[in-house]
Amino acid sequence: MSLLDRIVNDPAVCHGKPTIRGTRVLVSVLIDNLAAGVSEESILKNYPSLHPDDVRAVVQYSAMLARADVIPTPHRPAAHAP
Repeated sequence: MSLLDRIVNDPAVCHGKPTIRGTRVLVSVLIDNLAAGVSEESILKNYPSLHPDDVRAVVQYSAMLARADVIPTPHRPAAHAP
């Protein structure tokens, strides 16, 4: 089983947003936690249904998304020189 097999999109679960298989834990919530500096140990304590491989799958998923050419980024006007 690939790490990415742990992440699913099921229209019947959380409106089809990516979740960890067998849970209603949103991938985006885990990414937000990791970005905020929450440790893997704390995440696993706060979400006891998760396995360490679930956290690794989220990191791998994030890396895959970062390589995609179609991810929209917020529009920010270019800074103008004074």
